Amino acid sequence: MPRHTPGGTLSATRTIGAERTDREGVCIVIGAARAPLFTGTFIALTVGDLAYFTATGVAIFVLPLYVTGPLEHDEVAAGIAFGVFAVSALVLRPFAGRLADRFGRRPLLVGGALLAAACLAATAVATDLVAIIALRLAAGVAEAAFFVAGFAALADIAPTERIGEALSYNSLGLYLGIALGPLLGEALLENLGYPAAWLGASGLALLAAALVLIVGETRPSSTEHDGPFRILHRPSIPVSIGFLTSLAAVGGFLAFASLHARRVGLADPSLALFAYGGIVVVCRIAFARLPDRLPSLPLAAAALGTIATGLIFAALWQDPWGFVLGIAVMALGVTFSTPAFFSAVFATAAPSERGLASGTASAAIDLGLGIGPILLGFVAAPYGIPWAFGLAAAIAAIGAVWTLRLAGGARPQPVTTQDP
Repeated sequence: MPRHTPGGTLSATRTIGAERTDREGVCIVIGAARAPLFTGTFIALTVGDLAYFTATGVAIFVLPLYVTGPLEHDEVAAGIAFGVFAVSALVLRPFAGRLADRFGRRPLLVGGALLAAACLAATAVATDLVAIIALRLAAGVAEAAFFVAGFAALADIAPTERIGEALSYNSLGLYLGIALGPLLGEALLENLGYPAAWLGASGLALLAAALVLIVGETRPSSTEHDGPFRILHRPSIPVSIGFLTSLAAVGGFLAFASLHARRVGLADPSLALFAYGGIVVVCRIAFARLPDRLPSLPLAAAALGTIATGLIFAALWQDPWGFVLGIAVMALGVTFSTPAFFSAVFATAAPSERGLASGTASAAIDLGLGIGPILLGFVAAPYGIPWAFGLAAAIAAIGAVWTLRLAGGARPQPVTTQDP
């Protein structure tokens, strides 16, 4: 059975093989049989994520163009429309985590996908900024439910010793969605117009609802809920702050990538987001096992430093090649940031707290994707998008320093194996 300490969750499983102890005192099992990862449930959850986040990728590409085009607003309005969903998602995500622990993952997964489909369909007929903002707030509710329950379900079904690998593969749905969604959005926009783009995204969200319905309920049946009602998982808060800085930097980039691609002369603007998502996908596959082999917090700090470097390239080298190079370097950092940070978060949580920990950590996503685009919008409007990218680089660099300080203060506990 797992053994828990005040500092986190220590995995304990029956293994076959020799053991050795590394320099930090952590027991490593050599030659142990690997528990299966690619089950039907894992695949259904990952493909459901792909459908959901492809719909999100369509919105990422189309929304800023819609706000600055047909609605005739500026970059500030585009940043607000892009990031305002974080207000509702931030408030509800911790509650979603607690609900996922008490009532199960499936109701939130299915309900979140259905609500997202409704919001995207309604955007097709929205004709003013106020309506767009209202729909984005509702989309934040959907995001809170789907994302928190999805990560909790992933932690339920993934073998403990392969959680970093599971996060790497599962997140392919997110980044393939970000890579393919803009291409689909641009194709629909160019050939059929804005309403078709929004309705296409809505159909993908409906597909996600059908797929996660197949997943079934993954919440451990032995989970106890007799403790006090909490909406925050305190041990994961310091790690989540570092994660927030990565999302603020990357979220600001995503909000203005399509606009900047056009202004630097990139022939096909959707290629910017396609390159970003595609590089992350390839690297996540190539290095899927690395997050389980390296200390989580130092890896996360290195990822933040790489993100900052890529943003500096994009800010200073203002032509298509410079922009693509910046995207490539930043995407390399993003490859390891989410698996590293979530591995560190789940190491602090018992099975009965996975939803709570997921809700707390993913609240950083709302803050980052909300604060980043809005803050960068206020810089981009008077000074230009390159200055906004420079600010994003500074945010990522500060996060790297913070995370390194956390790593320096960590005191890893030895892991022992016990019979179940």
